[in-house]
Amino acid sequence: MTEIKGITESKLADIKTSYAQNRTLRDVIALLAPFHLTPKMAAKIYRELGPACVDILHKSPFGLCRISGIGFRRVDAIALKTGCQPHDPMRIQGAVNCALDEARSKNGHLFLPREELIGESLKLLNEKLPVPQLRLCREEVETVLEEMAAEGQTILSRDDIYPANVFSQEDETAYAIASLLSQKMPVEDISACLDKAKVQVGLTLSEKQEAAVQAAFHNPVSIITGSPGTGKTTVLKMVLEVYKALHPDKEIRLVAPTGRAGRRMAESTGFSDAKTMHSALGLLSGEDGDTRTDREKPLDAGLIVADEFSMVDMWLAKQFFPRIKQGTRLVLVGDPDQLPSVSAGNVFRELIACGRIPVTVLDRLFRQAGDSLIAYNAKFINEGTTKLYYGNDFIFLNAETQEDAARILREQYCKEISEHGISQVQILSPFRMDGAAGVNALNAVLREIVNPFHSQEDEITVGTKHFRAGDRIMQTRNTKHASNGDLGFIRFVRETPDGKEIGMDFGDGRESVYRPEDLVDLDFAYAATIHKAMGSECDVILMPLIRAHTIMLYRNLLYTAITRARKKVILVGQRSVLFMAIHRSNISRRNTRLGERIINYCRSFAPVRRSGAIGLAPDKWQKAG
Repeated sequence: MTEIKGITESKLADIKTSYAQNRTLRDVIALLAPFHLTPKMAAKIYRELGPACVDILHKSPFGLCRISGIGFRRVDAIALKTGCQPHDPMRIQGAVNCALDEARSKNGHLFLPREELIGESLKLLNEKLPVPQLRLCREEVETVLEEMAAEGQTILSRDDIYPANVFSQEDETAYAIASLLSQKMPVEDISACLDKAKVQVGLTLSEKQEAAVQAAFHNPVSIITGSPGTGKTTVLKMVLEVYKALHPDKEIRLVAPTGRAGRRMAESTGFSDAKTMHSALGLLSGEDGDTRTDREKPLDAGLIVADEFSMVDMWLAKQFFPRIKQGTRLVLVGDPDQLPSVSAGNVFRELIACGRIPVTVLDRLFRQAGDSLIAYNAKFINEGTTKLYYGNDFIFLNAETQEDAARILREQYCKEISEHGISQVQILSPFRMDGAAGVNALNAVLREIVNPFHSQEDEITVGTKHFRAGDRIMQTRNTKHASNGDLGFIRFVRETPDGKEIGMDFGDGRESVYRPEDLVDLDFAYAATIHKAMGSECDVILMPLIRAHTIMLYRNLLYTAITRARKKVILVGQRSVLFMAIHRSNISRRNTRLGERIINYCRSFAPVRRSGAIGLAPDKWQKAG
């Protein structure tokens, strides 16, 4: 081929490499086709496992379980069809990992008790083995568990089993927090600065608010909690003003888990430079696609304020706390009565419950918030009270069926956006896919009402999604363009010599040009799940409360939804469902020992990276992270 004009030795090597890669990819697609894995998933497997992936699929297929979107059951079907024996230890190990992964993704658990893990593993192993003689017994699982612990794949702490990397997240976070708490920092006298700041800002403080401000300057780490309307923003303003006056040369960092929460904190405090925690830490994506730009560099600031901390999961906490340098004051702000983090862990509640960090609970509704029925009803719901106040800003509309609820939601949405603007109105539903009042169905219908077809040139199709200019959209993953959860609009779709370009507008001058492949990280945003709305606010919130959604309806979900609204809440459905949600407070406990580990490290602080665990030699510690 080098005899062909333009083909150099270097180009020939590239051609050979490309050919080999394409051939391997074709082999992977052919191997996986009978198991209904798409070419896109086959390409993902190739990217994860590299050129040896065909060999791995034949010899060690359960390695696929670690690739998100595949899971043990699919891999098990592939393995059994390609000759894997049901009692193969590799298969048992795959089931154990799957049980631990599902406990994290579905229930937020960091570990499972040993007996529960054995039971869940046996269910996975035996559900596709109808012949009793072929089924596995607990002794086989116990043997594999011992081997996994000996190899450092899992950590046995008491009688609980963690994946090794998850144990390191919890333990290293506890160590970092205890290290911060152990600092001997001066207690600063802020009386004069605080009095001056109150005059300058024109605010008065309640006794508890003043105590919260004092705590920020008397301790290396402090926590401020309270529901909307209890004055958390006032406290933050005072903390920031006082710190600026005391330390004009030191940097202040404001961070939050999402872009929307960060911008809301910047607007409310008047400090414009608020960032997402991912951005401040140099993380471009999440746990599954971790891309770091500045992994080990400490956060350089004299004061760090982290808002909406109830949204922080165990993985993000592990990235955050070890990066805070000694001498930094840290103030954590949040509402523990909201939904816990989407991903595993129960970080904020564990920090409060450990008893080692000063916590100020703001529980008084102030006049400006007290005029709103939303603030009162949020308090009543939190207390389990069903006697709510109704009026112009807190409305309940009856709907007997899900279809009726969806129709009323559509009508009310159109009415409210005509009054408040589309950016200030949001439908929040507990479910994405369940029926006419689920997020997907509402988005599909509302999109055609609010932004109907104009011309073919204004549209673009990516996979199964059809976007058009004017669509209201949400970013679903952190990228260089936008943060996960950011809301915006598609402003144009245009043809260029290099293909189509899509103009994105996320507000506040944040405009970007996307390529078609970037649209896979977008979703329609006329309606959204309540989990996706955490950390945000808008003028009007509409929410269905119907029997079909009862499995998801708990007090903290309802509380989180209504506290997203600044001016008006419209609930649509059955009052019996509303009352049931208010009374259901028995949220499943998440398996975590973060608070306990913080206490242990505080009691006997020493540079030791292990706490009551076996299965991991000290010299192997870093490999577990």
